[in-house]
Amino acid sequence: MKHRLKVLAEHAATFLHVALIGSFIKWIFYGSLVGIVTGSASALFLASLDFVTEKRLNHPWLLFLLPLGGALMAYVYLKIGKNSGRGNNLILEQLHDGKEAIPFRMAPLVLIGTLVTHVFGGSAGREGTAVQMGGSFAEWIGRIFRVDEADRKILLMCGISSGFGSVFGTPLAGTVFGLEVVAIGMVRYQALIPCFIASLVAHLVTMAWGIQHIHYAMGIVPELSTGVIFKVVLASILFGLASILFSELTHGMKKLYTRLFANPVLRAFIGGLVIIALVAVFRTRDYLGLGIPLLQQAFEEPVAHFAFLWKTLFTALTLGAGYLGGEVTPLFVIGATLGNSLADLLGLSAPFLAALGLIAVFSGATNTPLACFIMGVELFGSEGILYMFMACIVSYLFSGHSGIYTSQRIGLSKSRGHAVPEGATLASIKVKKKE
Repeated sequence: MKHRLKVLAEHAATFLHVALIGSFIKWIFYGSLVGIVTGSASALFLASLDFVTEKRLNHPWLLFLLPLGGALMAYVYLKIGKNSGRGNNLILEQLHDGKEAIPFRMAPLVLIGTLVTHVFGGSAGREGTAVQMGGSFAEWIGRIFRVDEADRKILLMCGISSGFGSVFGTPLAGTVFGLEVVAIGMVRYQALIPCFIASLVAHLVTMAWGIQHIHYAMGIVPELSTGVIFKVVLASILFGLASILFSELTHGMKKLYTRLFANPVLRAFIGGLVIIALVAVFRTRDYLGLGIPLLQQAFEEPVAHFAFLWKTLFTALTLGAGYLGGEVTPLFVIGATLGNSLADLLGLSAPFLAALGLIAVFSGATNTPLACFIMGVELFGSEGILYMFMACIVSYLFSGHSGIYTSQRIGLSKSRGHAVPEGATLASIKVKKKE
């Protein structure tokens, strides 16, 4: 057997297509394996999330247990979480030559923690949970098959893609997201096929488990004209600035909570009390949980002009206190409600601007314009393809070197006039500015 493998390796070294076929077969196997496991986990997560959300809506008193639920999960992470608490940033760090292991416990911990956040009314998303589960499973598979460091990194990217693609029902966006999110301005095409296989398989497996994704309509797309282009660009600049507000406020709240309450258990408990107080002040629960009803409203009727700002505040305070969950669905809500609010001011259709805002604020906050553009096509169709592309790239540009993932590396600066050190991350350039 060893002799045959040696002969095959020699042929691969000599003939390119032998090596390509071998690589293709290998990644069909690995990518499918990651996709099957992650897709099944995403199906369980989405079904559970619907269940706990329904319970929260039917039993309003659950909100008053938010401080206790948050404190409990903080205690669990403190005792057995180890480095799992770094979440998505831990996965990104391992893609940047990190030497730590991603523990298998990350998957069940983030799943349970996110469900606790949502059943008691914290304002958070779901993408972070799916990505962390995907990364944890990919690492586990890599250990079983004893892959080398290069293949381990591609497997982790497969985990990101499969988690993202399956949780939103957007396999193409999931593919590109896994490639783009690693480093701003750079894409590793070596991982293109593996990430596509993992994302597609995960999506198909999630659907096979009976999960249905919510769809939205952007309505009538205006004809291409100079006036409409100007308005879309202006709105997209505002979407980019909104992404900065969300990212910086969330990071700022994390630092503030940590400085005020060094104990993570106390931090989560106080954070839960703050959310309860905000609900009392605003006299509404529209900004709790994922915010899906508010998102749907943005595509159907006018929303409160500052709804995007209040959702930003609720989510930043929830995540800042250490509650589990992602940022992307709240970003969808923020973008769609901001677009809805700009509709009358710019004289454009509310569903049209809501659709652009949904993908554009997400683009600015994650620095993944191509993935967000493709997501727009998968969610809304291709009729508004030019406007969606404009919205994503303009928002990406005007979000600057900010984002929700502090360990995201800056492969290339967004402007030649603003140089960044080689290997810099979003977190490191913030530290440099303070110095």
